[in-house]
Amino acid sequence: MSAPETPRLLGGRYELGARLGHGGMAEVLRGADVRLGRDVAIKILRSDLARDPSFQARFRREAQAAASLNAPTIVSVYDTGEDEAGVPYIVMERVEGRTLREVLQAERRLLPERALEVAADICAALEAAHAAGIVHRDIKPANVMLNRSGEVKVMDFGIARAAADASSGMTQTAAILGTAAYLSPEQARGEHVDARSDLYSTGCLLYELVTGQPPFTGDSPVAVAYQHVREDPQPPSTLDETLPPAVDAVVLKAMEKLPANRYQSAKEMRADLLRARSGTTVIARPVVEPPVLLAPAAAAGSLRQVEEPRDNRALAYGLFAALLIALLIGIALFVRNLLDSDTGLIPTPPLVGLTQEQAVTALAEQGLEVGTVQQAFSEEPFGIVVGQSPPEAILIPVDGSVDLTVSKGIEMTIVPVEVVGKSREEAAVLLTEKKLRIGSEVPRDGNIPAGTVLAVSPAPGSQVRAGSDVVLTVASGQVQVPDVRGRTREQAVSELQKAGFSVGIELRDSTGPPEIVLDQKPVNALAGRGTAIVITVSQPPPPPPPPPPPSPSPSPSPAPSPQPSPSPSPPFVFPVPSIAPTP
Repeated sequence: MSAPETPRLLGGRYELGARLGHGGMAEVLRGADVRLGRDVAIKILRSDLARDPSFQARFRREAQAAASLNAPTIVSVYDTGEDEAGVPYIVMERVEGRTLREVLQAERRLLPERALEVAADICAALEAAHAAGIVHRDIKPANVMLNRSGEVKVMDFGIARAAADASSGMTQTAAILGTAAYLSPEQARGEHVDARSDLYSTGCLLYELVTGQPPFTGDSPVAVAYQHVREDPQPPSTLDETLPPAVDAVVLKAMEKLPANRYQSAKEMRADLLRARSGTTVIARPVVEPPVLLAPAAAAGSLRQVEEPRDNRALAYGLFAALLIALLIGIALFVRNLLDSDTGLIPTPPLVGLTQEQAVTALAEQGLEVGTVQQAFSEEPFGIVVGQSPPEAILIPVDGSVDLTVSKGIEMTIVPVEVVGKSREEAAVLLTEKKLRIGSEVPRDGNIPAGTVLAVSPAPGSQVRAGSDVVLTVASGQVQVPDVRGRTREQAVSELQKAGFSVGIELRDSTGPPEIVLDQKPVNALAGRGTAIVITVSQPPPPPPPPPPPSPSPSPSPAPSPQPSPSPSPPFVFPVPSIAPTP
């Protein structure tokens, strides 16, 4: 029994699964982010197109455009990269649900309230994209999904294409067939398009949601594109009488031929869609049917009053019908000449990703000429076409021209030398002038004013890409507080002041040597320059105070000492002289 096949990993973290779908340029696979443990969808450029620089460039543009958007109604892009063979891929939010194209195929159309709600959510997505300077250019049912909760998710931002499979021999005209039904007039004419082009396409999509069919149909994309340019759409209510006038008003205003007559922003159109859904008055003017005059079933005199206007109306209708027939004949002749003659329209070929010489050859093969050629800095190598106007798949006259933008290569700049020693704010100005950005900052402690730039990486004077990030080493202004415990008072004060601190002194009695630092606050810490460091200095204790004198108390009177009785004194013997005896 063979071991199970190891799933293929992209970028070391994205596990590939079964295919979810495919389009003209890419296929979408079920995937899993093994690092974050979440389900994803992975779009990979088709292998047969992976070697074509123009398709690679277009695929990267889609990734860049989509990754810059963040809105709940837009499919999120998580990551981009290239596999080991250099084939680009996009990692996206996986949306479990159906596209509007699949919904219409199954249900034919939506209820008006639901259709207005879906269109309003599409406008919310467009509002976010337009605020970021991105025009979708390809709003259609296949690019809008409804998840299982019914929430709208708009996909494929920034593509503006109908991908052609050159290897299969498919013509450019056939390639845009799916998009032609939603093409704005300015897109069909190859003119500059802005956000209002997306609103026209949204109006076409809403038309199909409420009627079950696009506003214009034809045998070829050229025929459909011509109708977008020249013909007015029928109000949706002509296909479904139950639709309210507000739906007609919103759709027809969005589909005005002149962009200036349409809604001027997705926000404005969304507000009208929500008004229409709630039944309140919309800004767009409702379509009013011409009044029909009916003769009252009354007296014969009344009938006579109605007959004359009826005759006038009949004459007016007859003139109108004659003019309409003449106009239709003129349009038919014009369309025949447009489609059958050598002065018809052809789609512009894809030129982005080719060398300038290859682009000139591709245009010449279709009878087109090169218009203006501009140069611009780009990630693409020097001499590669990075832009064309009109963009590819836009219908232009067969003898028309296409303007080219050619890469000058990557723009380089120099890291300014004078950044070191400046304040952070001054350094930011200098770096901006050199088209560089501060990517990150590394703080460094030391006896230097806070905010001073100490170093820059890459090194000053280095040549780097414009738009690169640089790393600044910036003084934090924090200084290590010296430990002065055990030093004399004079030594401690001198060392702390030299380090940039002020000093406060507290005295403490001690039996040890005097004028010695016993303690300090803070200690073994960082502090800003000028911070007060409090040191505790020893001083000899004062001599003990003398004992207090005893308080006087009355002394008792001394008892009289007994007088000794006089002892009898010996008899005074007077010396007596000695007498000699007589003979």
